[in-house]
Amino acid sequence: MTDEGGVDVAAALDQIMTDAGVSANRTLIRRILNTGLRLGEDGTDRLNLKIASAALAEMRDAFQLFHPYADVPKVTVFGSARTRQEDPLYEQARSVASALAERGWMVVTGAGPGIMQAAAEGAGEKMALGVSIRLPFEEKANAVVAEDTRSVEMKYFFTRKLMLVKESTGFICLPGGFGTLDEMFELLTLQQTGKAEPMPIVLLDAPGGTFWKGLEAFVVEHLIPAGVISADDFDRVLVTDSAEEAVAEITGFWCNYDSLRWVDDVLVLRLKHTPTDDEIERLNDEFGDIVAEGRIDRVDALPVERSDNDVVDLPRLALRLRQREVGGLYRLIDAINALDSAR
Repeated sequence: MTDEGGVDVAAALDQIMTDAGVSANRTLIRRILNTGLRLGEDGTDRLNLKIASAALAEMRDAFQLFHPYADVPKVTVFGSARTRQEDPLYEQARSVASALAERGWMVVTGAGPGIMQAAAEGAGEKMALGVSIRLPFEEKANAVVAEDTRSVEMKYFFTRKLMLVKESTGFICLPGGFGTLDEMFELLTLQQTGKAEPMPIVLLDAPGGTFWKGLEAFVVEHLIPAGVISADDFDRVLVTDSAEEAVAEITGFWCNYDSLRWVDDVLVLRLKHTPTDDEIERLNDEFGDIVAEGRIDRVDALPVERSDNDVVDLPRLALRLRQREVGGLYRLIDAINALDSAR
């Protein structure tokens, strides 16, 4: 690529990376730098450039925050910033966060007051991470994360939500307002559409609470009959008022199931333990209706997985999943995890 003045831009970008000491992932770094130049060539207006620049800078800050804890399991806790300390929901958030932290899980919150502060308090400073948002009408980051370096502040909701979702392998939503519901529905949308891998999602209420039961009733009475979601789309969600059940759901989801990968139209499920022939037969008997063609079978790592060195040592099951069978996939994962607990 050469500009109008005859400058070899690609070579110049390569030299900039070399001078800066960038040796890894140079193709991707070059693409980022080149996109910045293209924005300038396009005559992009100042406001749009500010959005792009701030978003990239915020993502870099968040990547740096999470990088030291890449190998630590994380759960994101969502909930209202307006929940007061005397509210039973506050203690519920503290309890569930404390229990997960004791089991080695870091707790990620929006670093604000209310439920977010309760969860951070329950986790403790060493196990709490925060991704806050600058708002004109809400309080600053809560004291648990504000006094430590384990927090980052965002200007935009979309970059904040990206980091709250991207880094965690479990999610707990306590009752809240528009923001909490927005976060919860985005989680469901990402998983329904396959844009995010299956993760445990818990809708946790205070003991005896009915907040999420109301949502569940709305789904059953309106969304499913209207045909706008599949009948089993809500099967991926645990609605409970028990912190113990919430902890069991988050941790139990990963007791045998490890990850998945699509290879063309084949869904490969990677497990921690190899299922027996009898167990595979039981899975086929129970879940044959979600298989579009063939059956659920044990397989070795596929060639593309080997090429990418993608957890090739783990045992695998493969199937061709029917379209829109996300709820069925969650039930299959639960059954796979139940095999491990029955050993």
